[in-house]
Amino acid sequence: MKDIVITSKTLRREAWVLLGCFVAACGVNVGAIVAYDRPWSELYSQIGFVVAAALLLYLLLWVVRGVVALLKWLIGAFVR
Repeated sequence: MKDIVITSKTLRREAWVLLGCFVAACGVNVGAIVAYDRPWSELYSQIGFVVAAALLLYLLLWVVRGVVALLKWLIGAFVR
């Protein structure tokens, strides 16, 4: 059985992607607070929804990145 090695470069990249998803979800939360004229206390009181949205966004990005990798692999297999 082969060992799976995850490099520190890969871990760092994924951490940055997840952080970017969290920042984007916070941005959407701030936008909603401004658009609907809600109190700023919702910035921290809705953090559970922000984390859930960030994880959902990360999952969607993971799927899109997988499809792109699959397409690259298929194109590479048929171009040779």
